[in-house]
Amino acid sequence: MNSVFDPSKLDWNQLLQAYAIPWGIKLVLALIVLIIGLWLAGTITRLIGKALARARLDEMLVRFLEAIIKTLLQVVVVIAALGQLGVQTTSLIAILGAAGLAIGLALQNSLSNFAAGVLLLVFKPFKAGDFVEAGGVTGIVEQVRVFNSVLRTLDNREITVPNGKIYNNVITNYSARDTRRIDLVVGISYDSDIRKAKELVESIITGDERILKDPAPSWGVMDLADSSVNLYIRPWVAASDYWVTRCDLLEVIKTTFDANGIGIPFPQMDVHLQHGKAET
Repeated sequence: MNSVFDPSKLDWNQLLQAYAIPWGIKLVLALIVLIIGLWLAGTITRLIGKALARARLDEMLVRFLEAIIKTLLQVVVVIAALGQLGVQTTSLIAILGAAGLAIGLALQNSLSNFAAGVLLLVFKPFKAGDFVEAGGVTGIVEQVRVFNSVLRTLDNREITVPNGKIYNNVITNYSARDTRRIDLVVGISYDSDIRKAKELVESIITGDERILKDPAPSWGVMDLADSSVNLYIRPWVAASDYWVTRCDLLEVIKTTFDANGIGIPFPQMDVHLQHGKAET
């Protein structure tokens, strides 16, 4: 027997009291939580961004952190709004946690590079324009990004290095100080006049205006080597003058020593042969 739906038999007052009003209240509360929560998420994100900017963090890092913080806050707001509708958010949180764990394992290397990039941008062992040796590459820093850094080598090659490789290894920043010391070792022959050689070095050092008086330069005998007497020459210069001054010093020392009879020997070995009586 077919039953016919009869609206007149419904207790509309009961439906209103049991379902419509409670669900309406829940929906309104969820919308209020969603609207106010999203507004608060945006406001908190902007305040954090301004605080990070005042701390003079890298602009790219600030924008990246703002995006992460805003996304996390929005997720919390959505979960809270769903909770107002009676949705079981515990299972939802567990699912999100498991998904986050799976994504974290899949992007393990990328997250490592991201963490290293954040540390590089916060602690700043180098900045754009510095001449560094990092991650097995020597060059001028072009950009420090969140996941990698871009270096330009002296022969104008652009190399992108993962930040994890940079931060987990030794970083040498040649531009971190205003001054650098040039370390030269020059060998002279054993029959050359050591005092004269030192006087010539002194005249070369004092005659170069690029060499600093403070810290004071130093020079003297370093080693009595197999084939030469080695002199050390250690002047200080501005970091920007390092390479040009070093090359010029080597040239001037060579020409000055040649002009004054100070020999720079090749490696050599004396061999003595002894002739004995032949045995029968």
